[in-house]
This record gives sequence, C-alpha cells and structure tokens, in this order.
Amino acid sequence: MIFYLHGFVSSPKSTKVRYFADRLAALGVEMRCPDFNEPDFTTMTMTRMLEQLGAELSRVQGPAVLIGSSLGGTLAILAAARFAARVDRLVLLAPAVMFGHPDHHLLARDQIARWREAGEHEFFHYARGGPARLAYAFYEDSLKYDAFGTLFTQPALIFQGRRDAIVNWQDVERFASTRANVALTLLDDDHQLIASLPEIWKDVQPFVA
Repeated sequence: MIFYLHGFVSSPKSTKVRYFADRLAALGVEMRCPDFNEPDFTTMTMTRMLEQLGAELSRVQGPAVLIGSSLGGTLAILAAARFAARVDRLVLLAPAVMFGHPDHHLLARDQIARWREAGEHEFFHYARGGPARLAYAFYEDSLKYDAFGTLFTQPALIFQGRRDAIVNWQDVERFASTRANVALTLLDDDHQLIASLPEIWKDVQPFVA
C-alpha cells in the first residue's frame, strides 16, 4: 500500500496526487491519499494529522510506502519514526524539514503575533480556490515537533528544487547529509516540482513498485 500525504492548503485532488495515482494504478498498485483538511481545516494540527495517518496505517496489512509533499513530507518523516513498524520507505517531495522552527514557519514573527492575538489567520486555500481560516492552535501544536531532528531507519528518496521559494534546498541538503538511509536529488525546479515529475517518476517507480 502506498499513501500520498498532501501539503498545506492542498488536497487529494492535487496535480501531483493525480500524477502518481495514475501511474501506480497502471502498475496495479493502489495509492490512498487521506484528506487532512477533514473534518475541518480550521482545527487542523500536526497532531491530528499524525493520528489520522496512524489510523489509516493500522487498517492495512504490512508496512506502507509514504509519499509526502511539502508539509506532507514533514508528516512522513514524523510518521516514519512514530509508526516505524508500519512504514517501509519514504519518498519526500520538497519536504518542509524546518517546519515547526519559529523562523521557518508559514508566517513571519510579527504575523504570528497577530495570529495569536486574533486566534485565527486566513490563508489562501489552493485546493478550495479561496480563503480558509486556521486556528492559532496549529502553530502552537507544530512547535512540539522537530522534523529536522527526527531520525528514522527506513530508506528514503528526497527530491528538492533549487529554485524553491518556500523550502530552502540547503536545509534539505543538510538534513539528508547526516542520514545514510536518505538519497537526495536536487532539481532545477520550484516548490511544486511539476516540471520534474517525469524525472522523479523514473526513480520512484523502481523504489516503490
């Protein structure tokens, strides 16, 4: 079983989800993509996402492969450590390895202060095509998790764009350099990695199928 973990303000209907699902289906491999926006985007937290994924993993036989994009990559890293026996290997697409560190979050410090005062902040939700409000509890909860310092033993492939304006490729390079089980491929691409998907698939197919 393969699980695709979508990114922040994304969904199971994203371009990358469809790309991998179509190609894996052609090989007779099932891919599931939990919707972490449910049951409500406003109350989403990393803890809730981990619990949702843990429940999904408990319902399948044998260890699963996790493909995580951006914040979904963060989730995959944390899940590989927490649910080690249920996770076989990882594919990380522009993983937000520094997510949870105050200076590497969704917003600048002054905006986070206003988020705390207001209780909620409005983000543009690309999957919904409009604004969506997220509670400050998301930020507070995220500080409990350190993806960059999380160690896991499963083999992992990371694909990271050098022109990524959201995830610093040098942070990802530092993350990979200290882990013998991680292979990093740097690409001439942005955060979405859409242009690089054919190249990525060439490496992912034999790794997961």
